[in-house]
Amino acid sequence: MFKIKRKTELAPDICRFEVEAPLIARKRKPGQFVIIRVTDTGERIPLTIADSDSDAGTITIIAQGVGKTTKMLNMLEVGDSIHDVVGPLGSPTHIEDFGTAVIIGGGVGIAIAFPIAKGMKEAGNEVVSIIGARSKDLMLLEDEIREISDEVVITTDDGSYGIHGFVTDALKKLIEEGRKIGVVVAIGPVVMMQAIAELTRPHGIKTIVSLNPIMIDGTGMCGGCRVAVGGEVKFACVDGPEFDAHEVDFEDLKIRLSAFRKYEQDALERWGHECQLDEQQEGKGNG
Repeated sequence: MFKIKRKTELAPDICRFEVEAPLIARKRKPGQFVIIRVTDTGERIPLTIADSDSDAGTITIIAQGVGKTTKMLNMLEVGDSIHDVVGPLGSPTHIEDFGTAVIIGGGVGIAIAFPIAKGMKEAGNEVVSIIGARSKDLMLLEDEIREISDEVVITTDDGSYGIHGFVTDALKKLIEEGRKIGVVVAIGPVVMMQAIAELTRPHGIKTIVSLNPIMIDGTGMCGGCRVAVGGEVKFACVDGPEFDAHEVDFEDLKIRLSAFRKYEQDALERWGHECQLDEQQEGKGNG
């Protein structure tokens, strides 16, 4: 059991947890993740390690409540425990002094971008962070990103904060200005990462993306997280989760991500119905 030491609501349905996991805190590196189970009968889901404190023995994870398990996780409070936390898993981000590193996070992808930006800065890079969200109230970790970046560009789809537009618009402007970019690392929705890959491809800019296919065991045994990269099958949990964006078959990834959507929706609806029944029973008992 892994105790929650601190919980912060970053945005509607998006929570940050500091979880007691001393062994993982000592070993983790930027780009790695954990697989959790909220209960002993729950499903296993991957969550990126957004930060860690080896002295306090804690890791930081951020979850957006979009499915049954993430909504259950976000209902937990300080003092509650997560049943399983396994990690650190995955290959760490390749970090070196590229000169200028442009780190791009879209939506909850900002949580994954943060430790990578931090690692790039510590390696001596000039870090330009581009972070985007649908609206201002969904913008994550702005203060933390600013602390470890030389430059921060903010975009919102609706224009409620920063530049009215997408992260790709901000990156395109940097390229058009003639900025010498050593590497671009992009994390977010698949369509966003695909658009960035196509934007940097003709300029020959090294571009890395972090992929999020269906994942179960996190050790390469189940094969559920397979992705097509450079015409070969790779397992995101052990070969990734980060890959050369110009080699990723994004169309195949989209198909795989949608394969279990109906079952995920059914599970969420059943759970919601069960919660309503429990609330009704509690109401009768109180009466």
